[in-house]
Amino acid sequence: MADRPGHFDLMILLAVLRLDDNAYGVPISTEIENTTGRSIALATVYAALERLESRGWVSSRVGESTAERGGRAKRYFRVTAKGVREARDAKRALVKMWGGIRQLQEGTT
Repeated sequence: MADRPGHFDLMILLAVLRLDDNAYGVPISTEIENTTGRSIALATVYAALERLESRGWVSSRVGESTAERGGRAKRYFRVTAKGVREARDAKRALVKMWGGIRQLQEGTT
């Protein structure tokens, strides 16, 4: 059975998709924090990106070095076609599992 994205991996994939060409570590972390209200350590983001890249779900490229980063270059990420398929499959599975559970419907306790 193939690996499937876990909750955090899925959040990373979605953040990279949202950010499009501006997807590198700090904005990815900020996007998740702003969207979910959860604080995310940058090291955790980079570890997840490495894992997703090794699975072929994201690819990366190194940008130009910048003075504000002390001459270091940013590493930009993009979700691959395989990663998009994994995110779509995860959504379908979660929506199917979610359906019909009375406790999870709006207005019920």
